[in-house]
Amino acid sequence: MAELVYIRMRKKIVLETWQELKLKDIAYISTQSNKKELLEDTSIYRLSKKDKNILVIDSFLVIDHLTKEYSDIEFQLLGPEQTLIQIEPRKKATHPLVLTFVWLLLFVGSAMTIMNFHYDVSMQPVQQKLHFLLTGTENEYPLWIQIPYSLGLGVGTILFFNHWFKKRFNEEPSPLEVEIFNYQQDLQQYINTMENELNDPRNSS
Repeated sequence: MAELVYIRMRKKIVLETWQELKLKDIAYISTQSNKKELLEDTSIYRLSKKDKNILVIDSFLVIDHLTKEYSDIEFQLLGPEQTLIQIEPRKKATHPLVLTFVWLLLFVGSAMTIMNFHYDVSMQPVQQKLHFLLTGTENEYPLWIQIPYSLGLGVGTILFFNHWFKKRFNEEPSPLEVEIFNYQQDLQQYINTMENELNDPRNSS
C-alpha cells in the first residue's frame, strides 16, 4: 500500500532573491512517512531573472513532479491550487526629504478635499443657522460649534481608520484595510489565472 502524503499549497510567498524553490518553501505537508524531511527538501523549481518578479506554481505540476520522483507515495492536495511567488528585492530606506514631501502633499490634498466638501454642502451657513436656533443671536463665526466639530472630525477619522501612526486601537480591521485586502485578493486571483503556465495557450497541445 502506497504511503499517503497531504499537500497544502501556500497562497503567496515573497522572496528577496531568485533562488531554488523546495517543496517546504511553497507548501505544507502532512504525513506519517519517515520521508517527510526528504520530501520537504525536494527541489521543485529554480527561479531566475527570466521569471521576472511574479511566478505562479500550480499544484498539478508539483504533484506531477513529485509522483515521478516518489512513485511509491500517494499525494493528495488540500486547500489552494496555486502558489503565487513574488520577488521583491530589499529596497533602500526612503530619504527623509521624500517622506516629508509626500506627507505634505497628502496633508494639503486632504485639507483641500475637506474644505471643498464643506464649501459644497454650505457647512458654515448651517453652523450659523444652528447657532441662531440655539442662542437666538446671529454670529458669523460660531466658534463654540466649529472648534468641537473640527476636533471631532479629526478624532472620528482616526477611529475610522483604527490607527494612530503604528498604534492600533483594537484588532478589528479598518475599512481601508478591508478594501486593500479585497484588492489584493482580486489581484492575486487575476495573476493566478493569467500567469499560470497551464493556462498558456502555447501549452494546450
